[in-house]
Amino acid sequence: MQHGQVQDISTFSEEIWREAKRRAEIIRPLAVRKQCPQPLVEAAAQQLDLSVRQVYFLVKRCRACDGALDALVPFLSSGGRGGTRISKDRENFVRGLIDDVYLAPQRLSAAAFIREVRRRAELAGLKPPSYSTISRRLANLLPEECQRRGERGSQLTAVSGKTPIPRFPLDTLQIDHTKVDIILVDPIERRPIGRPWLTVAIDLCSRCIAGIHLSLEAPSATSVGLCLVHVARDKASWLAECGIKAEWPIEGKPGRVSVDNGAEFHSCAFERGCDQHGIQIDWRPPGQPHFGGIVERVIGSLMKLVHELPGTTFSNPTERHDYNSEAAACLTMEELTHWLTIAITGIYHQRPHKGLAGDTPLNRYRAGMAALTLSGALPPMVKNPRAFLIDFLPVVRRTLRRDGIVLDHVTYYSLALNPWIAKREKMERLLIRRDPRDISRIYVFDPVTAGYLEIPYRDLSRPALSLWEHRLALRHLRARHNPIDETSIFKAVAEMRAIEKSAVSSTKSARRNRTRRLSSAPHQPIATPTSPGAPLDARLPANEEVLRPFDEIEGW
Repeated sequence: MQHGQVQDISTFSEEIWREAKRRAEIIRPLAVRKQCPQPLVEAAAQQLDLSVRQVYFLVKRCRACDGALDALVPFLSSGGRGGTRISKDRENFVRGLIDDVYLAPQRLSAAAFIREVRRRAELAGLKPPSYSTISRRLANLLPEECQRRGERGSQLTAVSGKTPIPRFPLDTLQIDHTKVDIILVDPIERRPIGRPWLTVAIDLCSRCIAGIHLSLEAPSATSVGLCLVHVARDKASWLAECGIKAEWPIEGKPGRVSVDNGAEFHSCAFERGCDQHGIQIDWRPPGQPHFGGIVERVIGSLMKLVHELPGTTFSNPTERHDYNSEAAACLTMEELTHWLTIAITGIYHQRPHKGLAGDTPLNRYRAGMAALTLSGALPPMVKNPRAFLIDFLPVVRRTLRRDGIVLDHVTYYSLALNPWIAKREKMERLLIRRDPRDISRIYVFDPVTAGYLEIPYRDLSRPALSLWEHRLALRHLRARHNPIDETSIFKAVAEMRAIEKSAVSSTKSARRNRTRRLSSAPHQPIATPTSPGAPLDARLPANEEVLRPFDEIEGW
C-alpha cells in the first residue's frame, strides 16, 4: 500500500498479505523482546531483503500495534520498486489466465503458458506482458494453488502420525462444532424450539476448555469469532454477571488453532482475522479425523452428560427408543449455557485426567502459566474485545448517499458521516462489517484512523433486529407480493412479533425465532455466549446427580 494510506485487512491483495505474513514470522519474535541486539536485526534484514533501519521501523510498528499483521504490510510506491508496472486490466487478464489455463489439470508448462498469454493478449488488443512479468507471477503462486495442477511437491500438512501436544498453555487450540443432543424450550412459554449448536475450543497443553459459544444459528465465521473472543477475554467478570462462583482463568490469544475443513474455517473473515492477530491456522488433513480427536472426544463426553438432562435426544434413535424428547424438554438456552459453564469449571477442570498422568486440567494450566511468567513470555491479551470480534465479522461494501448508508433496505446515519457525505462523489464504496446478531448498528471502516465508526439506524425509534429476523420479514413480504422498503420491513417484524406474543399455542418455528431474538438482544455483552440475568437456581437443576456422570468419564 502507499505511504499514509490505511486499509481494512480484507482489502489487501493476496501478494501483499503473504509478504506481511512472511515478515511477521521474523519481526514478531524481535518485537516481544525487551531489546533487539544488532546481530539479530542484521540477520532479519538479510532474510527480509531490507535495511537495518527498516527492520527497526517494523519492530517499532509491531510493538505499537500489539503485533497486528496489518502493521507489517509493505509500503509500495505507485509504480516504483516493489509495485506492479502493468495496468490493472492487464494484471487481471494475466491472473485470469493463470486460474483458467495454468492451474488446470492439463499442467501446461510455464514456457507454453507464457506464449499462450502473449498470444491471447494480442488477440484481445492488449499489450502483451513480458516473459519476466508472467514468470514472476507464476513464481509467487501459493503451494495450495499449485496443487490444483496435480503437483505433489512438498506436502502442506502431515498425512499421518498423531496430534502434537504443545508445551505451554494457549499454544494450540482445537475448535469444533456440534449440534447438542437436547431439545430446548423458549423462555416465555417453555415450549420446545429445537436443538442448539455448540462451539468448543480446548487447550491442547492443559486440556482445559478455553472457551465456548452456544447458538441457535448454524456454525459460521462469526460463531468461531465469538468463541475466540470468549477464549481471549477475562472470564471473571462474565462469571460474576452470570451469578456463578467458579474459577475459569484461561484468557489470552492462542498461538494457533487446529480446525477441520468446514466452510466457516475457510472464510475470508476467519482467515484474515486470525492473520491480523497472529493466530496461525492448522487445517486437519482431509480424511484423517484423528488429528481433531481431542476436541471431538471432549464433545462426545459432554454429549454423554447432556444425555442425563431432560429433553435429550440421545445420539441415535435406537438409544432414544420411545423417549419423548419434546415432551420432557424444560431447559432454556440460558439455563443450558449456565449448566455447561458449571459443569466445565466446577467438575471437568477439577477432575484428574488420564491424558495428563492423573493431573487435573486446571493444575496443568496453572503450572504452565507459572513457567511462562518466569520466562516473561505470557500469551498476548486482547485489549479491545469488540475490535477483536469485528475482525471476524463478514464484510460488505456500499456507496455513501446523502441520507446515509442503505444496507438491505435499512438506512443508517450518524453525524460522523457528514464530512464524508460532502465529498461522497470522490469516495470509493465504504467497507462495512455487521454483527448478524444485532443489525441496529453497523461498523464502517475509517481509513484515516484505521478504526471503525459505529453507525446506528437513521430512525432511532426502530427496534433492534437480528439478521435472521430481517430475512424472515423479507420472505414474509415477498410471499404477499408487497413492496419492500424500510417501513414495510419493520411493520412486518412488528406484526410477526405481535403474533408470537399473543399466540396461545406458538409453533416451534415462532418460539425458536423469539428465543433467537432474546438471546441476541443489543444489551448483551459482545463476548458473552448468552445474556445473563436469571437467578442461578432457575438456570441449573439443583439435583447433584445431574453432574455425577463426570465421574465416569475416561481420560479426555
